[in-house]
Parts: sequence; structure tokens; C-alpha cells
Amino acid sequence: MTHDAILNQLGLIPNEALLVQLENIEKNTHGYEKIIKHIMDLHETLKTSESYVSLSNSNDYFKIKIDATSDISQSEAKEKINHFCEKYKVEIQKVDGKPTYYILGFEK
Repeated sequence: MTHDAILNQLGLIPNEALLVQLENIEKNTHGYEKIIKHIMDLHETLKTSESYVSLSNSNDYFKIKIDATSDISQSEAKEKINHFCEKYKVEIQKVDGKPTYYILGFEK
């Protein structure tokens, strides 16, 4: 999957800065080549729960953002994230005080 295609699927318009950021995320994510398709699938799955995957503005990781306003949608999003992590053995890191997680990559 090309970097342009990944950015497009995430709803971002490719530009030089985003391409560099995505290259850094690729280098920083353990098992990137094998996990990227699953991350894109997670992004699509989370849309129905008012949540999404994007690029972190502050760290070189993909981030999972839960934007759901209802408790039910928040719970559904968390279930989908947990299922993703368990099924593919992916390690995530919760951002303190925010409904956001960084995707670190496959468990080491």
C-alpha cells in the first residue's frame, strides 16, 4: 500500500510534510509492513462508532481517536480497539487524560 493511498484512506490530502511524517511512523511502528492493512481496516470499522485512526501530531505513531459523544458509541469503539489488539497482538499506549491511543505495533 503506497503512502499516498494510506493518507487518502485516512481522509488526508497527501503533501510533503504528511509523507515525511508517515515515513517516520513506518520506521517507528514495529511490524509496520504486516500491520498497516489491519490498521486501515480498524479505521473503517471505527467510523460507525464516531472514532478513527489518524497520524499523531505530537509523536511518530498512528493514533486512535475516540470522538464518540454517547457512552454506547464510546464503549463500542473501545471493544473494537480491544478486539483489534487481541486478534493481531498489537500493542497500544493510552494518552493520559484523553480518549486517544498510540499504535506502537506488534507486541515484541
